Amino acid sequence: MTTATITTEAALQRLLTWLSPAYPVGAYTYSHGLEMAVEDGAVRNRTTLIAYVSAVLEAGAGRIDAALLTAAFRTAAAEDEAALDTVAELAAAWRGTGETALEAMAQGSAFLKVTNAAWPDARLAAFTQRHSGNVAHPVAFGAAAAWHGVPLRPALFGFLSAFAANLVSAGVRLVPLGQTDGQIATAALFPVLEAATEAGLTADLDTLGTAAPALDLFSMRHETQYTRLFRS
Repeated sequence: MTTATITTEAALQRLLTWLSPAYPVGAYTYSHGLEMAVEDGAVRNRTTLIAYVSAVLEAGAGRIDAALLTAAFRTAAAEDEAALDTVAELAAAWRGTGETALEAMAQGSAFLKVTNAAWPDARLAAFTQRHSGNVAHPVAFGAAAAWHGVPLRPALFGFLSAFAANLVSAGVRLVPLGQTDGQIATAALFPVLEAATEAGLTADLDTLGTAAPALDLFSMRHETQYTRLFRS
């Protein structure tokens, strides 16, 4: 495993800010099907919450997003507009349900809007315009990281960590669990995040696939869940 160091405080500030729960992408409004899993009884305590988030990272959207972010970063760093656009188009199609598609695209659009305003970059602005602002979150994040001097590995690990932390936070509210249980769950996910990062760095989009039917079913059932707090 190789390591990467963020060499400037400006790049570190960008990364920490983009990953903060306060960054206005609306992440707190999504549970990625977890709300249905809690109602169904599949997630009912800290152990089952860790298992759910692990499945998302290992076999669900986390696996796909890691590969997409990596591809977006590398094509953006190479200034290959056509290849980056292809990644963006693939990401727009690569979701199993309507709600997970909304989750990815809405957060990506919000990320581009605020990042273009706060840290303007001509390349990111042009990319945003080419796609009318509709870009999946991992692709938008990966391209922005490349153009703002954030190394790939920390960007990818940070993105996956923030994704996992948001799901844990949703689980704390839904099960419900105590805040300490939430932090214990977050700590327990570290090796899963390490493995998911490595998988994303070595993934091949031409052969990549996932199989997480239970996660997709929870998401589909969430669309008609009678009482719900989250958009997915």
